Order: sequence, then structure tokens, then C-alpha cells
Amino acid sequence: MSAWLSPAMREVPPWVPNLQRAAAYSRVFVRLNRRRTMKVPVLDLKAEYAQLRDEILPALDRVCQNASFVLGEEVEAFEREFADFCGTRHCVALANGTAALHLGLLALGVQADDEVITSPNTFLATAEAITYCGAVPVFVDIDPATANLDPKLVERAITPRTRAILPVHVYGRPADMDPIREIAARHNLRILEDAAQAHGARYRGRRVGSLGHAAVFSFYPTKNLGAYGEGGALTTDDDQVAKFARAARSHGQTARYEHEFVGYNYRMQGFQGAVLRIKLRHLYAWTARRQEIAREYRRLLAGARLEMPVDDTRDECVYHQFVVYANNRNSIVTQLAAREIETVVHYPRPVHLQPAYSSLGLPPGTFPHAERACERVFSLPIHPGLTAEQVAYVASSVRELVGEK
Repeated sequence: MSAWLSPAMREVPPWVPNLQRAAAYSRVFVRLNRRRTMKVPVLDLKAEYAQLRDEILPALDRVCQNASFVLGEEVEAFEREFADFCGTRHCVALANGTAALHLGLLALGVQADDEVITSPNTFLATAEAITYCGAVPVFVDIDPATANLDPKLVERAITPRTRAILPVHVYGRPADMDPIREIAARHNLRILEDAAQAHGARYRGRRVGSLGHAAVFSFYPTKNLGAYGEGGALTTDDDQVAKFARAARSHGQTARYEHEFVGYNYRMQGFQGAVLRIKLRHLYAWTARRQEIAREYRRLLAGARLEMPVDDTRDECVYHQFVVYANNRNSIVTQLAAREIETVVHYPRPVHLQPAYSSLGLPPGTFPHAERACERVFSLPIHPGLTAEQVAYVASSVRELVGEK
């Protein structure tokens, strides 16, 4: 009866009772599985292109035939479609997400020496755009449960110089917007959503991008909705904000060679508009798959010695990243790489501790929750092309390395 058993299975003594024997077999299978590796990329844009190639190439050819290489019909169509997707009246397509942040702040009246409240747990561009306006970023610590700006700390950061609040929907999880909007209304402040990582996320049933006076998106290739190059957008219901952004993106022009003010060259390329229109049609299915993978990660990692951000059941996270927090993060990341599991650290250092912002004089310990998060965070692979086997392999490897609670 034991002839079919592998040598490893024969390690289980024959006198072990059946239930114990079954458990022992299971442990042997796990040990055998640990000896194998499975390559798991954090993102696979090549596979995504292979899926979309037959749709993408005719669209790019259409741009070439129309010679609409900057702005043009495809970009205009994308603006209409993305505004409808976000539930806003306007979408202004731009060169990249940083340009969108810059114009969004300017459109909301941020000027030199103003202050803008934002999160230190974000990509540097969030703060850079404030600096581009000549304003000063004022950081507020994060809620450790969500990694987003903690609304309870916002009001105490307001001064007579405060002009706007810039919440970040980090990792695709909506910031807690209702208390932020209440604070903004009380103090006559403007809100610009940084939705660069949150295409399609919902807060209390409403899409991000429609929750402030304006919002900005990035279409960098790694985003849930990514271009084939750089791209960005501003969404708003405010006619004047949209009018300003449309002129400012094209050297302050309100008509051809009519320059009302000194603007910028922040226009979207025609190719990117064509690509984004196609990808937008797939975003619903891609988002559903990311959410499915996230649920499976949560199930498989339950009880492991790590932490995961909390999702509010009233909202909808789109999981641009699936982040976890663990002690000895660097060692775990190295060991996962040895198993061919790719991870990324988002972000290894909060903005206030970056050399670029040392002039603010904010030492370590100023924002303890953000600092602790950056010391322990890493992102697991999550993209629509992941297989169930890859998800299980990642989760079992992480669980083995971090141990049980």
C-alpha cells in the first residue's frame, strides 16, 4: 500500500493513527512545496499588452492617420468618458499626475506663502506640487489603521495661511472625506483629492474624483488605469476650475495664439488618450479581480504575524497596492526575492524625512505613525493577471517567513 508513496511521504511512520497520519502527510506536502519556487512579478505589463494588442494597435493607427498627436479627438473622447466614469462634469487631460497636482492647486487659488495640509505617507510629487506653487506643505500624521490622513489631526494644523487640504487616497483606499469636508467648510478651505492611485474607488457610494472641489489622477503605466507613457487628469464640477486648467495646460491659451496668462506645456499626447480609452473599458473587470485577490490574501494571511490596513465596509478600495506591515521587513523582502516573489516598498521614507524637505526642520518622531508605517511596509504582488496558484504561493511564503501571532 505504501508503494505509491514518495520517499518524503514514507518519512511518516506506519504506526501513526490515521488522523495524525493525514496531518503529518499535509505537513510533508507543505515542506515539499516550500522547496519549489514560482516566479511572481509585482506587475506584468507585457502580459497586459498581449491581452489588449488587437485593440491597441488600430487605435494608435487611428491617431496616426488623423495626425492628432497632441490633444485631439482621442483625448477629447477620453475626457468625456473619464468624467462620466468619475461622476463629474469636467475632466481635463494632462501630461502627467504631477502636472495635474500643480494645476489643481493653482486652479483652487493656492499661491506663494500659502499652506496646504497633506499626508507625509505619499509619493514626493504630492508635496512637490505644493512647492511648485510657492506654498508650504503642512503634514499631518496618518491613521495607522488606514495609512491615510487622520482627519482628527487636521483641524489643529490649520493656521491663517492655510488655503487647502490635499488628502491622498493612498494604495487605492479612499481617505475619510466626510470629516475632512466638514473641516474645510468650517474654515473656508479648498479640497484637492490626490486620487493618483485610486481610479474607480468609492467613498460612501461616490467615486473618488468627485468628493472635493477638484481631484487629480495619474496614468503612469503602473497605475490601475495606466497609459503607455506619462499621463494625468484633473476632474471637477467647477466650470472655472476646468476653464483655468484647460488654458493653463496649453501656455495660458484661451484661443489659438491668445495667451491670457503665463501657462505651461502640460498637454496629453494623442496616443495616450487612445490607449486610456481602451483600458478604461477593462477597468471594471480589472478592479473586480484586484479586489478578489485582496480578499484571498486577507483570508490566507489571517492569523499571520503581520498587519494589514483596514477597509471600511461602506467604501470600495481598488487595491493599487496590497500593503502589509511586518517587523524585519527588509529581511522578509530579501527572502521573498530569493523565492522569486517580487515586492516593492511603498514608501521607505516619509516625505518630511526626505532630503528634499529637510528645510522644513521636521525631525524623526514628528509623525510617528507615518514613520512606523514606512519602516515596516511592503507591497505584495497584485494585478489582474495573477493566478490562484501564484496568490497562494505568495501568501504561504509570507506566512512561513513572518510566523503566526
